[in-house]
Amino acid sequence: VCADHDRASGEGVGPQEYVLIKLKVLAFPGILAPLEGRNVFLAPATLRPETMYGQTNCFVLPEGVYGAYEMANQDVLIISARSAKGMAHQDHSAEWGKPKALIEKIKGWNLLGLPLSAPNATYDRVYTLPLLTISMGKGTGVVTSVPSDAPDDYVALRELRDKPDYRSKFNLTDEM
Repeated sequence: VCADHDRASGEGVGPQEYVLIKLKVLAFPGILAPLEGRNVFLAPATLRPETMYGQTNCFVLPEGVYGAYEMANQDVLIISARSAKGMAHQDHSAEWGKPKALIEKIKGWNLLGLPLSAPNATYDRVYTLPLLTISMGKGTGVVTSVPSDAPDDYVALRELRDKPDYRSKFNLTDEM
């Protein structure tokens, strides 16, 4: 968090507050197998939680590095290491300032196609899809997708839908 007086310019602007959306993981393939039986979530950060009714999928960066972090309430969030450290400094870890990594270095590739349950979405399940423009230094590195409100989401989904070769590069099936 950048405090008001830490800025070289823009004084008077407060920090942005994000809302985490907990997308429950419904399957535990490969590297995620040790987490089966736990409450595990991909946790995108958003400035617009009111749009979650239109959520169709979740995006991760295929080359991004994520981790599975246990929170103070025993839930496990799959997020970037940077965001886990930030949450640990906001009393979301069992020990203040120290994120507890259950699995480190999960590549985004390992999360692609993962079925999720999204709160308030009209779909029973949504899937994790690739987005190559995600910044791992912003939010959690996980992005919720609401194509009706975000042109970039719409374009990314169309590209996956209209280009079967591109979709197969990420081992995605038609229903995803």
